[in-house]
Amino acid sequence: MNVKNGMKVLKFGGTSVGSAERIKQVARLICSEESKLVVLSAMSGTTDALVGIAGKLNEGDVSGAIDVIDRLEGAYFQVADRLYYSDGSVGKAKKYIRDAFSLLRKIARKPFSPVQEKIVLAQGELISTRLMHLYLAETGVNSALLSALDFMRTDKNGEPDVRFIRKNLRRAVGLYPHVRLFITQGYICRNAAGEVDNLRRGGSDYSASLIGAALDVSEIQIWTDIDGLHNNDPRVVSSTTPVRRLTFEEASKLAHFGAKILHPTCILPAKLKNIPVRLLNTMDPEAPGTLISGTAEPERIKAVAAKDGAIYVKVHSVHKIPPYRFLNRVFQVFARLRTPIDLAVSSDVALSLSIDNRERLPEIVAALERFADVTVEEDQVIVCVVGELKNRRAGVESRIVGALKGIPVRMIAYGDNGDLSFVLPRDDKKRALEALNAMFR
Repeated sequence: MNVKNGMKVLKFGGTSVGSAERIKQVARLICSEESKLVVLSAMSGTTDALVGIAGKLNEGDVSGAIDVIDRLEGAYFQVADRLYYSDGSVGKAKKYIRDAFSLLRKIARKPFSPVQEKIVLAQGELISTRLMHLYLAETGVNSALLSALDFMRTDKNGEPDVRFIRKNLRRAVGLYPHVRLFITQGYICRNAAGEVDNLRRGGSDYSASLIGAALDVSEIQIWTDIDGLHNNDPRVVSSTTPVRRLTFEEASKLAHFGAKILHPTCILPAKLKNIPVRLLNTMDPEAPGTLISGTAEPERIKAVAAKDGAIYVKVHSVHKIPPYRFLNRVFQVFARLRTPIDLAVSSDVALSLSIDNRERLPEIVAALERFADVTVEEDQVIVCVVGELKNRRAGVESRIVGALKGIPVRMIAYGDNGDLSFVLPRDDKKRALEALNAMFR
């Protein structure tokens, strides 16, 4: 099928649809003549509550789970009362809400499994999109509600099945040749076995990017509650400003190293199709936000991001192993134990690296200690300075490093575009971010 020219994908996060008033505001934003597909997250707080329900059921606490189900259902009934004007629409919404929570109660009373847990977690997005679709219908706006479970699928390795998504999403959109507004769920999908699954927390951004790539849209918009991606962490540093333009690589790196506005995985599908991604503010729709594209602004520091939960590992060879064999053996350990490495710096007999998953750390250390001395420091943070710096005039690196004087830096890594990353103790994170922010003013 030929997708309508100029179609855009708009994704709205949980805060953007977090109340009846916010849903109405989003409806006003999406009701224009241009063709668009809107991806919605669950209402804010819902996924956390559903995770809590699943946790209680995993622990066998059925009564506790039922209590949370009852409270959450009551909160949704209140949303329905505030959202709709007519009794008919309120009744339709409450019936759908009642059916969804009846399903949760039915699940709660049976032996709980990982498959059922994914069904529980999917209800937030299914409810939020249904509420929006009903509201649009009540206000006279023609829209089509598409179920992501019909087209969003992962393969046997848990990765998006891009060919399946493209084929089935285009088929679903093609069933409504006269509709210009489509609504669907972020986050949720089916796996290769056909079971309800999800793209993990933050996966609604990923859904939007995959959908945009599948439909070859003109732009992907990620709407949140902040004016674009800032040049530092606004939760830690008081005087941050939005970055107006980023390359795909810069945005991906900032997301990976802690910029919470954007999910790390969501850039790649857009980059592969060269589709611009725009970060916008639902609370201030006129703000320019941040545009992410393939166009670079050379010789400029863009932003700083910080990633918590880093683990610093130093590996020092204790045998006379050739350097190439030593490095190969170290990396083989991490590959065999399926633990990604964020940063690595090597010399002939030593390797410093950073990981963010301690699940298999004891096994990693045991394997490394067969041929090396190993030092591990947890509670670290990665601070990354991002920009097109590879052709920048001499001296910028010394200024960046100099801004961190007095801070016990564990390692420094130099990126492909000249960006610099530092591993340092978590307790020094605020001081480091503030020092770098002061340097960039």
